[in-house]
Amino acid sequence: MAGTAALLPGFERHAAAGAGPMHGLSAFGALKYPADFSHFDYVNPAAPRGGTFSTAIGGLSFDSVHPFILKGNPNPFRYVATSALLFETLMVGAADEPDAVYGLVAQTAEVSADGTSVTFTLRREAKFSDGTPITADDCVFSLEIMKTKGHPAFQIPLAPILGAEAEAPDRVRYDFNPQAALRDLPMQAAALPIFSRAFWDGRDFAESTLEPILGSGPYLIEEAEAERRVVLRRRDDYWGEGLPVTRGIYNFERVRVDVFRDRTAAFEGFKAGVYTFREEFTSKIWATEYGFPARERGDVVQNVIPDGRPSGTQGFWFNLRREKFADPRVRQAIGLAFDFEWSNRTLFYGLYDRTDSLFEGGGTALEATGAPTPAELALLEPLAADLPASVLEAEAYVPPKTDASGRPRRVLRRATRLLEEAGWTLGEDRKRRDAEGNPVSIEFLVQSTLFERIIDPYLKNLQQIGIDATLRRVDPAQYRKRLDEFDFDITTERYAMSLTPGTELRAFFHSDSAAVPGSRNLAGIANPAVDALIERVEQAEDRETLNTAVRALDRALRAMHIWVPQWSKASHHIAYWDIYAQPATKPAYDRGVLTTWWVDADKHARLSDIVGS
Repeated sequence: MAGTAALLPGFERHAAAGAGPMHGLSAFGALKYPADFSHFDYVNPAAPRGGTFSTAIGGLSFDSVHPFILKGNPNPFRYVATSALLFETLMVGAADEPDAVYGLVAQTAEVSADGTSVTFTLRREAKFSDGTPITADDCVFSLEIMKTKGHPAFQIPLAPILGAEAEAPDRVRYDFNPQAALRDLPMQAAALPIFSRAFWDGRDFAESTLEPILGSGPYLIEEAEAERRVVLRRRDDYWGEGLPVTRGIYNFERVRVDVFRDRTAAFEGFKAGVYTFREEFTSKIWATEYGFPARERGDVVQNVIPDGRPSGTQGFWFNLRREKFADPRVRQAIGLAFDFEWSNRTLFYGLYDRTDSLFEGGGTALEATGAPTPAELALLEPLAADLPASVLEAEAYVPPKTDASGRPRRVLRRATRLLEEAGWTLGEDRKRRDAEGNPVSIEFLVQSTLFERIIDPYLKNLQQIGIDATLRRVDPAQYRKRLDEFDFDITTERYAMSLTPGTELRAFFHSDSAAVPGSRNLAGIANPAVDALIERVEQAEDRETLNTAVRALDRALRAMHIWVPQWSKASHHIAYWDIYAQPATKPAYDRGVLTTWWVDADKHARLSDIVGS
């Protein structure tokens, strides 16, 4: 069997294939933690339990506790990562290891010798919060329902998992398409949330709801009030207490997420002690508005913590489904009008770096730089017919720098030349018209006031070169609907990239996702060369091969000008009321706040009159 499978196109041997039952899975090489490990290195296994972790989201709507479907707005679960507190998976990642998972609901995993299936043995003590056991049949149901009714962000990467079979009440096997790239699929199966078949009998999985959904995690939903808050309470009867992957993890008695109508109100709530932890995403607030009394007394702590992950793919995304953006010269010209250097000096207080790569940061091994290497050319040259010539001939595209004066004449002249070359000429009214003489306008779609101060100067630069550019702000519900239906010209989005990119790239950049409503492929990228490069990323058998394939993909996407890159920083700016304690070691690839911190009883007692219980 193994010999036959090795001849199949796209077959790649998983690191654990044929190794027998294992306590964890890794895409490449050996696992960091041995089978008898007692806890992750970055936790305090004796951390006390109790207290409340409270945070907030501002300017986003909330009307559902169901984060696995397209319908509804379960924003506290998307933006605060609370889903993992409620819904468990067969295995769970280590936050100090980039490409490995370890047993949670599953005690072991066994990858077949040919890599086309993985079988998990479940822990018999694993139970849902109503006391019913988690069975292999529940795992089968979870795959089926996610493939048929789950959010497109889940459905697309799950396509190569053909199905699952319950071999016994505590054994489930997942079968993979042998023609697919197999490296990531065992871990993809291991990371699926597990649902109760009995709970969903008579309920529609595709409908949004405020009714708590049965899970098996360490927390239950205690309160869920639309547009107001979500409160989770730690279970006294949590089945997984004391496992190596849970020891020292999730130490708070309660986790509360408050929902504010806008970001200004959210910040005022933090200053007043309404909630106690905040990650700051607005440079102006971080630089100028933390001089309030509690901060000056030392009751509120500001901290910058390093982030070892890729910085994220944040930018203004073009909707390539619209004919006006068909010519890459037009897209490049529009991008040139964004004056990052002036924005960073004037609006961001110098806190950011310009993003140029879709895989920015994370050690930069994934980021294309300079001219293509021979190894990259070997991947790109066979795909040249579907790529811009510059991919093979020039250095990786980097947006030109301005002098930060606010008068970017040089780059605007370059943008004007590109528009003229693309047939966008100036009419008598000083407005651009396309090659057919039709007036051309572009609209930036936003959901809050946060980006208005950034986009307004951008609009002025675009108007200088004759582009009729406007800004439209809509409420969060309408914004989500328009993005799901691809009803926009240009919008802002940030995608978090993995340290080990793989099947998730299909959701962002592959033809399979370009026409799927609600997919993460906002730009509508549907390019055979990009598809082929994603497949090479998925098939990489070692880290060096993976890095080369990702750099080639990065180089190609940047040359296509599918976005206007914005900014990034290799750190988290956090502020919190001084009631927390944390382990001595921070996990390399996570903030570690919600997972590993705890409430210090003495500190909390000092501030309890302000921050409450």
